[in-house]
Amino acid sequence: METDRPLLAALRLALSTWLVAGLAFPALAGDVLRINGSTTVNLVAAEAAEVLRAEKGMRITVDTQGGSSGGISGVGDGSIDIGMSSKPVSDDDRRKYPKVRFVETHLGEDGVALVVSADVYDGGVKALTKAQVKGLYESKVTNWKQVGGPDRKIVFFNKEPGRGTWEVFVHWVYGNAKLAPEVSFPEVGGNEETRNKVVATKGAMSQLSSSWAEGNPRIRPLALKLDDGTVVAPTPANIASRRYPMARPLFFITNGPPTGLAKAYIEFVLSSRGQELVKKHGYLRLADLGPAGGDPRGVPEASPGAGPK
Repeated sequence: METDRPLLAALRLALSTWLVAGLAFPALAGDVLRINGSTTVNLVAAEAAEVLRAEKGMRITVDTQGGSSGGISGVGDGSIDIGMSSKPVSDDDRRKYPKVRFVETHLGEDGVALVVSADVYDGGVKALTKAQVKGLYESKVTNWKQVGGPDRKIVFFNKEPGRGTWEVFVHWVYGNAKLAPEVSFPEVGGNEETRNKVVATKGAMSQLSSSWAEGNPRIRPLALKLDDGTVVAPTPANIASRRYPMARPLFFITNGPPTGLAKAYIEFVLSSRGQELVKKHGYLRLADLGPAGGDPRGVPEASPGAGPK
């Protein structure tokens, strides 16, 4: 029996080491962190997942089905652990899932740009007023020459209603997404599809995450001419200060404060390394935001008592 003691001690040490590892990295025990939602947030989320898979052995799936609305509804019905969203959780969402305590964690900031194909921009359309945009959206303006551009038919690719990008756009134009009229434009989903459609179509226009409009000369973001005559472009400085009116926060959505794998994942994205991924993909880090831009409760349809940001 005495000779068995070293063996038993070694087995106990191995078992305790395995248990500690399992507690530190619960994904190794078979848990999978499920993330879904906004294609805008996805760029950061997917790369953060790659890092944590490689370094911590975490098992993480990241998808973009349904955009921001899909992320929120996935948290609501319990099919995912973290929703990615480029819009706040609305009062309607909370009424739909009354037993869910939606918590929004602010991870960065983005702008929604009105983008046009290069022929429109080069033809003289560099900025639009809210009235002009409203006329475009309601098909009262159908040719670019009506707003100082080339004699070319306007081809408007509209973001799918429910997408965070669309909701920020219609909130700026109409004050509330529910007031936006039904339109018959061809619809686009994620940012990549939107960009590709505008790039490939003369006379095209759409709503797009401002970071997705950079680096391609065949698609150009427009400035907005405000009521006081100020022309404001979707630059990082204007988005951070909220001088640009279609600035928006980016969120992770959870049911209650994040715990377990979700907590570990979100804490990584909020860390200095994670925030560098936010910057890498063209968005503003939390540290880049001023006092006005840093409060995500100032955006459309945010609800009081929505939980920690």
